[in-house]
Amino acid sequence: MRESISLAFIVAVQRLPPRQRAVLILRDVLGFAASEAAQILGSTEESVTSALKRARASMHHGLPQPAEPPLAPESASQKQLIERLSRAYETGDVDGIIALFAEDAWLTMPPAPLEYQGRELIARFLKTIAFRDGRTYDLVPTRANGQLAFGAYLREAREQDAQANGLLVLTLRGSRIEAMTRFRNSVLPRFGLPPS
Repeated sequence: MRESISLAFIVAVQRLPPRQRAVLILRDVLGFAASEAAQILGSTEESVTSALKRARASMHHGLPQPAEPPLAPESASQKQLIERLSRAYETGDVDGIIALFAEDAWLTMPPAPLEYQGRELIARFLKTIAFRDGRTYDLVPTRANGQLAFGAYLREAREQDAQANGLLVLTLRGSRIEAMTRFRNSVLPRFGLPPS
């Protein structure tokens, strides 16, 4: 059941107010009746129903609708994207990374409230934070919830081993990156990825 929930849904849920989030998860994810959800939350059915309507409306506006399907897994096009992105991360080529993003792409890092939309803001973040002081990364391809993902390992000049820096999950629109979501190191063991 956990794998059937898309990462876009998870990111959108994190943007909801706590009460709406709880009601949405109890009702739409776990399948509780309105009366059961009300009892769990110490509330009324009317309050639960109202919170669910607001949460669903917020979710409807918060989920991206891809204009074209993503690249097929294991296709030659996806392998080329993996190569280009990995090479750009290994060499610190921010322009090469940005060339792979859609114009209106998003970079998010839940649960941190850091969100950047558009190539210009994403490039500024990558240059000033992620790749500052000559940092580079090794990327290890994997899949997360059916989406292309990478274990990211920070390689600093003075260190021999690259250290885990998080999981990057891509939402693709055709051959372009529509969204990149960075999750903390704590998720890496779930994908069989080592700490260094």
